[in-house]
Amino acid sequence: MRNNFCGSPEHGVSRRGFLGTAAAAGAATLGADMTALDALKSPAMAGELKRKQKNVILLWLAGGASQLETWDPKPGRPTGGPFAKIQTSAPGVEISEMLPKMSKMMGNTAIIRSLNTRVGDHGGGAALMETGRAREQGVQHPDIGAICARELGRADSQVPDYVSMYTSTEGRRKGTSGYLGSRFAPMFLAESMIPQNIRRLETITDVDHKDRAALRDLLAKRFTRSRTSSTVGSHTSAYQRVRGLMASEKLFDIEQEPAKVREMYGPRQFAEQCLIARRLVEAGTPFVKVARAWWDSHGQNFETHQELCADLDHAMSTLLTDLKDRGLLETTLVITLAEFGRTPNINPSLGRDHFANAWSMSLSGCGIKGGTFYGKTDPDGQTVVDGETKSGDVFATIFRALGIDHEKEYHIGARPIPIVDFGCKAIEEVLA
Repeated sequence: MRNNFCGSPEHGVSRRGFLGTAAAAGAATLGADMTALDALKSPAMAGELKRKQKNVILLWLAGGASQLETWDPKPGRPTGGPFAKIQTSAPGVEISEMLPKMSKMMGNTAIIRSLNTRVGDHGGGAALMETGRAREQGVQHPDIGAICARELGRADSQVPDYVSMYTSTEGRRKGTSGYLGSRFAPMFLAESMIPQNIRRLETITDVDHKDRAALRDLLAKRFTRSRTSSTVGSHTSAYQRVRGLMASEKLFDIEQEPAKVREMYGPRQFAEQCLIARRLVEAGTPFVKVARAWWDSHGQNFETHQELCADLDHAMSTLLTDLKDRGLLETTLVITLAEFGRTPNINPSLGRDHFANAWSMSLSGCGIKGGTFYGKTDPDGQTVVDGETKSGDVFATIFRALGIDHEKEYHIGARPIPIVDFGCKAIEEVLA
């Protein structure tokens, strides 16, 4: 076999080689290399990622963030609240003063201010915004993470295709792969930021662990030599994938990062999860969901959003900066989304209630025309007056940004099901 390696450290690793080694060698080599993510910082690796891999980081604002305190402020109006709006780095784009760091990052971000999704309960709203369509009797639709895992993932990948980080409210929603099957279900981290039960038992030495894997591979090859079966192939693939997941444990350990990087993100859970998300997409995970809870501000909305917006502002701006510095923002789409927004009217408890008729989200990075906004609400934020957007339109826009055919169909038996709901289309104004 010809060796094309020129000897330069710049060309010593490719993404295919990095992620494919384990498939050929039982993940033993990958297990040793997973700690060495510095290799991914090389220009050669960054170029490889740009050409071949696109990823998504979804920042899920569980409970429903207020659009008036984030992306669509209305200062001076009866519904506006006490906070001002500020000019961003993008001419003509203003956001809440609660997001001062993000105001400097708007060159990479587009805002959609005209969501009208009409479903104002947590369960129904979350299901709608996770799947892009209303619930349907007899069909369990996959969520956006599962679709991205299927469309952007690699069959031989040794890292998780879909990771969903801990959230403590709204039923700790795990996500669903629906009719796509368990292969594309999320790895859900509820109790810890490091997956449970993937570590090698302390009673088994590393040498024994590798010897057992080698023996298993030898026996498997002998068994499959005279047998051709999808079941056997599926079992072998599943085993290799589990070995790869065990080897990827250190991807979830932020202690593997330099102290300078950890300090940049800071010690709060949301920011640390964003750092793990960056580590995962850097290694090839197509979809990571990071949830920040407690936005359900029926009382004391302004005090609540002072704390939560500061958390979002720091974590999101740091994540975007880090991705950009590493050459990953061009291939990573960062989304802020929730199940709905908050009412323009302020209730007697100085809170804002559930509101799905005129709210906002953001898109940053891959495939997005930064420094733009789409849609408009009336002066008090009560209704959409321009560019009304449905959940399916959001999905079509996301898929287009990622290079996924949004008119594609899956099949349940003979029944075709489009991945984007009927009558929905991408928002061209925010696409690069």
